[in-house]
Amino acid sequence: MGISRLYTGADGQSHIEELDLESHPELATLHGAKGIVFRETEPGHFSDWHRGPRRQYVITLSGEVEIGLGDGTVHRFGPGHVNLVEDLTGQGHTTRVIGHQPRLSVTIPLEN
Repeated sequence: MGISRLYTGADGQSHIEELDLESHPELATLHGAKGIVFRETEPGHFSDWHRGPRRQYVITLSGEVEIGLGDGTVHRFGPGHVNLVEDLTGQGHTTRVIGHQPRLSVTIPLEN
């Protein structure tokens, strides 16, 4: 399992940083959430440039996803990966479901 944070940098671009519990102990504390949504997305589905609609966790349960950034890099994530989405401004990122199986994900909107 990996944890990453998708955020907007001072340059207005989305960036990804890897997080771990040792250097980010706040991850191991209780977070207020607004609810939970399960989503199944078909292979090949592509969402062009978009920002996170709110602070939220997106956890991939099965399947694989690629997150594209403005600098041209592409990051692949599979089952068990947790993404803290905080790129609420700027250009945003792209999302593509890769592989041959649907991506099952769970989104947990955060209170603040």
